[in-house]
Amino acid sequence: MNKKILVTGSNGQLGKTIEELYAHNSIELDFFFVSKEELDITSKNQIQFFFESRNFDYCINCAAYTNVEQAEKTPDRAYKVNAEGVKNLAEVCNVNNIILIHISTDYVFDGEKTEPYKISDETNPINEYGKSKLQGENHIKAILDNYFIIRTSWLYSKKHGNNFYKTILKKAKVEKELHISTDQKGAPTDTVNLSEFIIELIKNNNMSFGLYHFCDESTMTWYDFAKRILIENKLLDRINLVKTDKFKTLASRPLYSVLSKKRE
Repeated sequence: MNKKILVTGSNGQLGKTIEELYAHNSIELDFFFVSKEELDITSKNQIQFFFESRNFDYCINCAAYTNVEQAEKTPDRAYKVNAEGVKNLAEVCNVNNIILIHISTDYVFDGEKTEPYKISDETNPINEYGKSKLQGENHIKAILDNYFIIRTSWLYSKKHGNNFYKTILKKAKVEKELHISTDQKGAPTDTVNLSEFIIELIKNNNMSFGLYHFCDESTMTWYDFAKRILIENKLLDRINLVKTDKFKTLASRPLYSVLSKKRE
């Protein structure tokens, strides 16, 4: 019997990538994709009604409030989705024996380390977005036994959503000079690779539940990443790329947030 998989937040870059790669290319998995408009995870009643007769085996939660800057101004919005919404999902998954696969973030760490963060390292988020995501993680741990929390970093899609990769390409076509930060170091992660990792967990009937870290292998600054994007798209010669360590943001960001994928 095919596994039935619900993907929430399907209009985001990860949800769209999973749909593109697997919705029509897998004979063993049946997907059901829902956008925020179709299923609002902040409404427990909606979730209960939606799950009632569909007999899902897995729920991949791609629904999230990801505007890091706005979360500092209106934190309630971030907590409503990233914490309370996740709690709602976990509670309904628990009642219906559904395995929850939840996407979290490197921003649960403070960035004070100089070597990759291990799963066992102490969390200490330094902005409201990171705090709201950590609270979501904690709700899952308190409610469920059968779950995967996957922390990832600097997530981008070359085709879908709004992200650093697409922003650099857009700006390179209209601006002559780009000032890009060198003060943060992380591991940009392609949604294609994260999607493959998630689907392998399902296909392999992985029962090693708990916390996971997943990111791509290359560690770099935002400046390094911008340069790589421009080179990849043959745009480096038409723009002046300038390093800066004075890029101001409202939200504090971890200066180092590379994740170690090793499970202890």
